Amino acid sequence: MTGNYLTVTEAAAYLNTSVRFVRRLIAERRIAFHHMGRHVRLRVTDLEAFVQAGRIEPVDVSAVRRQLRKVS
Repeated sequence: MTGNYLTVTEAAAYLNTSVRFVRRLIAERRIAFHHMGRHVRLRVTDLEAFVQAGRIEPVDVSAVRRQLRKVS
């Protein structure tokens, strides 16, 4: 299928994960997907949103140490 939609296998390759992991995300409704007849498709924008939602910003180690010193 061309366009913005990927198969489960293509989505797994895009995320650099296993097909089983993508199917689990779908089963747990943790990622947006579309049914097209009997087929499941995922949009690239939905995959990117899933990745961004899991993003954790780095912390300033010196600031954390200062906070720990204040507490103790």
